[in-house]
Amino acid sequence: MAAKILLVTGDAAESLEVLYPYQRLREEGYEVHIAAPSRKTLRLVVHDFEEGFDTYTEKPGYTLPADLAFSEVDPGRYAALVIPGGRAPEYLRNDPELRKICKAFFDADKPVAQICHGPLLTAAVGGLSGRRVTAYPALEPDMQAAGAEYQDAEVVVDGTLISSRAWPDHPAWMREFLAVLRVKAPVV
Repeated sequence: MAAKILLVTGDAAESLEVLYPYQRLREEGYEVHIAAPSRKTLRLVVHDFEEGFDTYTEKPGYTLPADLAFSEVDPGRYAALVIPGGRAPEYLRNDPELRKICKAFFDADKPVAQICHGPLLTAAVGGLSGRRVTAYPALEPDMQAAGAEYQDAEVVVDGTLISSRAWPDHPAWMREFLAVLRVKAPVV
């Protein structure tokens, strides 16, 4: 039986940051479940970098069904957690069910892959204190306020915590996450 990976997200998550790990992990033989505030069709977005803008732009992206609601998740059934970015983590960090889920992964020292704005969620549960991380560069002060050492790098591995800045860093992010998974939760 394949190890199960939990991907937590919501509306306004970055399309590539949801779909790339979802498909890449399935390609490796992992079973991936998408959890959201409720079972619904999620509306993802596309963030891009365009000349003349001080920050990224946002456009409507793909839709994707959530397999289960946060209230239905048993963290003990999953080998690892993936937290995509986009705007979703900004409001998801306020969800008490999701905070419990996220904290359970950190308490059990299970692999956690976070990207872009995803570390806003792990910061909300105290998961970054004393850790080395990267995130979308605008989050450097948030990471420092959460007690983390911020590094501007395409991927940072701190034990079982793997973080990246944004979707252009996907190859390095998934390469390092899969290296940890192959040790901690190999596909059977």
